[in-house]
Amino acid sequence: MPELPEVETTLRGIKPHIIGYKITEVLVRNKNLRWPVPRKVSSLGGSKFNDIRRRGKYLIVDLDTGSLIIHLGMSGSLRIVDQGTDYRKHDHVDFSLDSGKALRFHDPRRFGCVLFCNGDPLGHKLLSHLGPEPLSEDFSAQYMYDKSRGRKVSVKQFVMNSKLVVGVGNIYASEALFFAGINPRKSASRISLARYEKLVESIQGVLTESIRLGGTTLRDFVNQDGEPGYFQQILMVYGREGDPCKDCGNQIRRVDQSGRSTFYCTKCQK
Repeated sequence: MPELPEVETTLRGIKPHIIGYKITEVLVRNKNLRWPVPRKVSSLGGSKFNDIRRRGKYLIVDLDTGSLIIHLGMSGSLRIVDQGTDYRKHDHVDFSLDSGKALRFHDPRRFGCVLFCNGDPLGHKLLSHLGPEPLSEDFSAQYMYDKSRGRKVSVKQFVMNSKLVVGVGNIYASEALFFAGINPRKSASRISLARYEKLVESIQGVLTESIRLGGTTLRDFVNQDGEPGYFQQILMVYGREGDPCKDCGNQIRRVDQSGRSTFYCTKCQK
């Protein structure tokens, strides 16, 4: 699944190719995504792309007529292509631009979305409940410590709760907890303020480095240029069950937490 770094990488990749350009035509080949593509999207010809920003794993594309809210789902991507480029089976939406290029939405599993919002997109029901951005000043150790008091949920599930902080997906939660030296199964309420300081620092470091390297490649994700991201090449624990820990040599363990695989080192993480 494209996570925050992959979405941020996509934003940075397509932004120079769409901002300031007008949509000449919208072609919706398949409206049946996670939620049906609204009819309004098909009639956006003549609208201008003014800005693009990210909220969690959602992309907000501001037009002079409203805003698009785009989610890449489990396997989606956005690419800049030349108009007339042959489309693949799961290329569902094309926004043709007056530059001769097109912004193309591709989603094999159709768990993503392309929606339209007339008002403030941050007030949309999909976005209004989201917690602070992990790379913002609003995300701090004191914030996480205060929110964790009295919670029995594991610290890994806690940091993956988008109502508390957005965009810390399964891969990055596992990696950040390793760098912070925290056992992912430990109760969130049993983590001290000092250890949350280390965890916040680790989350921000892991996300920043992943963005720098272009995101983590799993089976379904390639970046906007069609090339894999490279963060997976330096993963410390995720997907490495049975392999030796790169720090201590202890065998990496995998457990299931709420249907998600968690990887950690029982020696380095306490």
